[in-house]
Amino acid sequence: MKRTGINRRDFVKIVSTAGAGLVLGFYLPPQSKGLFAEPQPASFVPNVWLRIDPSGTVTITVAKSEMGQGPHTYFPMIVAEELEADWQAIKVEQAPTHPDRYGSQSTGGSTGVRTSWEKLRLAGATAREMLISAAAAKWGVNRTTCYAEKGKIFHKPTGKALAFGELAVAAAKLPVPEKPPLKSPGNFKIVGTWVPQLTTPDRSSGRAIFAGDLKVPGMLYATLARCPVFGGKAASFAAAKAEAVPGVKKVVAIDRGIAVLADSTWAALKGREALEVKWDEGPAATLSSASLHRLFAERAKQQGAVGQKEGDCEKAFAESFNKIDALYEMPFISHSPLEPMNCLADVKAGSCEIWVGSQNPQAAQTSAANILKIPKEKVTVHLTLLGGGFGRRLVNDFVEEAVKISQAAGAPVKLFWTREDDMQHDLYRPASQHVLSGAVDKSGKLLAWKHRVVAPSITGQREPGRIIGGLDKSALNCAIDMPYAIPHLLVDYVMANTAVPIGAWRSVYASQNVFVVESFLDELAALAKKDPVAFRLEMLDKTPRMKKLVETVAEKSGWRQKLPPGHGRGVACSFCFGSYAAEIAEVSLEKGRLRVHKIDVAVDCGLAVAPNTLEAQVEGAVALALTAVLKGEITFAKGRTEQGNFDAYPILTIEEMPKVAVHIVNSHEPLGGIGEPPLPPVAPAVANALFAVTGQRVRKLPIIFP
Repeated sequence: MKRTGINRRDFVKIVSTAGAGLVLGFYLPPQSKGLFAEPQPASFVPNVWLRIDPSGTVTITVAKSEMGQGPHTYFPMIVAEELEADWQAIKVEQAPTHPDRYGSQSTGGSTGVRTSWEKLRLAGATAREMLISAAAAKWGVNRTTCYAEKGKIFHKPTGKALAFGELAVAAAKLPVPEKPPLKSPGNFKIVGTWVPQLTTPDRSSGRAIFAGDLKVPGMLYATLARCPVFGGKAASFAAAKAEAVPGVKKVVAIDRGIAVLADSTWAALKGREALEVKWDEGPAATLSSASLHRLFAERAKQQGAVGQKEGDCEKAFAESFNKIDALYEMPFISHSPLEPMNCLADVKAGSCEIWVGSQNPQAAQTSAANILKIPKEKVTVHLTLLGGGFGRRLVNDFVEEAVKISQAAGAPVKLFWTREDDMQHDLYRPASQHVLSGAVDKSGKLLAWKHRVVAPSITGQREPGRIIGGLDKSALNCAIDMPYAIPHLLVDYVMANTAVPIGAWRSVYASQNVFVVESFLDELAALAKKDPVAFRLEMLDKTPRMKKLVETVAEKSGWRQKLPPGHGRGVACSFCFGSYAAEIAEVSLEKGRLRVHKIDVAVDCGLAVAPNTLEAQVEGAVALALTAVLKGEITFAKGRTEQGNFDAYPILTIEEMPKVAVHIVNSHEPLGGIGEPPLPPVAPAVANALFAVTGQRVRKLPIIFP
């Protein structure tokens, strides 16, 4: 791809296609100028989120990564709704990465909609009110007699109309209203409707552009030889054999390994194979899954930092009618997104340009500036599409590597990770052990609950100064502040940090803690001889939204209806990332093999902005969760990750995917997230359903049956 002069209309092209809504085509040329051209003269730009040109074009700026529900679709929906724009005439533009102009540009934690909802609505409403004022002034009429609809301002008494573009110049001269009125949700025309995702046609046809598709003049392909042991480094290396490989241009050392640069990916890989490196494996060379298990078991005997305490657990257990103890274990698991990590970086004297699919482009900008000791404003980060994140692309270690290699090589560099690089140098979801005790009274009500969580701390590994008194409350997400009313409760935490690098994996600690909590609740329901749904409902009066969801999913799934022989159902629910989810799984054993037939999912995230993308998010969460439930486990030996590709770390196949029935329960509560909340209940719902079939409890994942 050569450098070319490119204008804004070539950068983001939106065309109408029959039956497909809008098609959003990306073209990200490798150049710093022209990607974000200045608005047309006299454009109406009331805020950073939208622009209306005299031609009538309405361009909506998106300052989040295109992932999850799809900000390139639902952000414009929100702005266009309040603006009363013509949806068929909307254009979408990726915001340039800026230290503070757009606020946080990070995309993760299911925060996209809920943190942008109000400001996007206000952006659209502000422009609408200014356009109405401009039209009223032009006609010399009372503005209360004017209204906006489908990209025009109408005068109700006469029927006169002016298009937004005709009012752009006049509106741009008006003062910006501080508190424009927002529409009532009952009057929404776009939000809450099924709108095709604008990026789908390009993604499905192969026209979508990712960082790995881009080139710049003089660019070299780079692959990095990293120490296979966590925390190890190169003691020495010999580059002669690598440099002799046809196509290899340079071999350079950085702090994280030895980079081989070539004129093709194949030459770079062959050069890395030929590279001679002596590794200093460091203190983690003896680390193994067995040693980690022993460490967790020893830590589980220690007193933990208290995360939540209610009532008097010791007294309650002493006076209880019946009680039970359990030990649960969760493995390390890998992100392994479809697109392995990659980044194109071009470091010049006093500046740097980066093309990357990142969940946190501002952090990439800051990291590059710190490495190069230049102002952040001198680092241009072009955000491209990304092929899966699940939290992995929140950390820009691969961007830092690309910047360092480009700096050392004195040339633009496209760093690519192989699947093995990606899986063996991941930031894994932490493993954990959980020690639990529960007690019921004579009436079968849950009386007391103790839960000790033993797990590495993501915050403690990356920012240890933020941990006070040994307590990482994020590691107790969904283990504390449960929706259930439990009279006597004690939850504590024991940190078990190791050399294994860890990071956020979709729903983070909720993916572990909900499995433990909801599975142990089922054990207590059996101890109390109560139906698992009824057992939960009697403790949910203080959480009516969750109670409604459990009732809804029980009804929709046919919880009380008879199943075929050998089938069983299991229930689980959780509240995380601002939203509620309740799920019921139906499973059976087919020739001794666990088969998940159906999962009913009821969700309440406030208002479903885009119901179709919400359903897609739920289905994706179920698929990812089932991969972890049935197959996901990363193991270690001699300080190394034992799995390197999908042959040893398989993912869910199409034939294994169950039917997913999504039941959306809208409410008038503040908006919550949806990317993560549906994932945590999947594992316990399946495990509890398996118990209904076999009478055997699952206390360790992945499920290996028999």
